[in-house]
Amino acid sequence: MEEIKNKLFETVTSHFPEVKGKNDFTYNRIDFEIEKGKIPAFLRYFKGDLGYNHLSHVSCVDWIEDGKFELVFILWSYTDKIKVFIHTFLDRNNPVMENMDTIWRQMNTYEREFKEMFGIQFEGLVAPDEFILEDWNDIPPFRKEFDTAAYAKKTFFERPGREDAQDVRETITKRSGEEIPEYAKKYSR
Repeated sequence: MEEIKNKLFETVTSHFPEVKGKNDFTYNRIDFEIEKGKIPAFLRYFKGDLGYNHLSHVSCVDWIEDGKFELVFILWSYTDKIKVFIHTFLDRNNPVMENMDTIWRQMNTYEREFKEMFGIQFEGLVAPDEFILEDWNDIPPFRKEFDTAAYAKKTFFERPGREDAQDVRETITKRSGEEIPEYAKKYSR
């Protein structure tokens, strides 16, 4: 496995010298980071030239503190049995990316979701209209500045019989005797 990983890593970094790579995982994973403009060519290279024909997943992370969105593409080769994680960053104030559903058809679903949930625009996206949200006029709900609790309070009514609802974290804390970590306190009632 290590020999295959090392050979793949060398092949990719020689073909794309500007890529940042990480090949120090203990098992079958390699990570690459490349600028957003080169992502389509990079993905085509993996699929067409290297046989990574399975797009396992695409995720988006909102790094609000850094003013960026991170897109992570996870590819798989049935031959090599190696997972490749490809990272790129978008400017959070102008999140625009090229449409890539011509490489993998299922990218259309991810792109439509990221458009609605994060506000990322994919140039040339087919069917860019409503995907999951209907008549949504607020901040995209997966952005970190979206206040889910305030939205729920404004939009939904309290059901009768829930007046005695308890905070789950407080209940667990009382039972276990553990303190709620500082970072989790903002999620408590």
